[in-house]
Amino acid sequence: MTRKLARRWLGFVQEHATIYDDDLIPGSKILAIGDAPQSHVNLAHPEEVFYEYLARIANHLTALRPETRPLKMLHLGAGALTLVRWASVVYPSSTHVAVDIERELLDFVLTHLPLPQGCELSPIVADARSVLTEQLFDEKFDVIVLDIFSGAEAPEHLTTDAYYAELKNSLTNDGLLFVNIGDDPPLDFTCSQVEAARTSFETVMLSSSPDMFTKRFPGNMILTASSKAFHEDQILQCQAKGPFPSEVRRGMDLDGFCKP
Repeated sequence: MTRKLARRWLGFVQEHATIYDDDLIPGSKILAIGDAPQSHVNLAHPEEVFYEYLARIANHLTALRPETRPLKMLHLGAGALTLVRWASVVYPSSTHVAVDIERELLDFVLTHLPLPQGCELSPIVADARSVLTEQLFDEKFDVIVLDIFSGAEAPEHLTTDAYYAELKNSLTNDGLLFVNIGDDPPLDFTCSQVEAARTSFETVMLSSSPDMFTKRFPGNMILTASSKAFHEDQILQCQAKGPFPSEVRRGMDLDGFCKP
């Protein structure tokens, strides 16, 4: 039977956050906000990522950055810090900054879901846009993960061309941006973010399961952007690493998806 470990009221979203055991995977916990599961962490094996969209980001990163040198990563939207934990194992000695506008959430997660030993994290309570030009104005990151979007509910100031320009400015020359986009048919919001990203980044690709590209189902898609071009074999590796089934589109294939 599922056992609730902890509960905390979140003042910004006016919901309770709850952490409870995942009965199917020993050593794993689930973070829910309201009635909706938001994040999954395997405390015993942080290198294992259970949720599909997070696993897709992790797999893309290992395909595009196969060397295990330490990375400087910025996480906009903290959740349960799943990718922070994962990267602490896969890219040892990496440094992380996690930003969330919900003050109580960061404290709640760090209190009840301890980070792996040696994981270097700086938490910041701030808006995901203003933090780039204020607290982090002179910082450059190898990787930025933006995990806030939920279709029409996305904060408008985080969806504009100007915001993508600020994200690019916060990346190193060969840095990578990953954006988790939750959307509903006909995925107009997803396509608006593709176009916004293209105003600043040379390479933009979109990935998900093949059924999402039919525009008939709700779900999550991962936008990956870079100021550098990707080699064809890197694209193929992103698709081959899954989770399966997996489809990756860029260039003219992505044009065809986003045009009516």
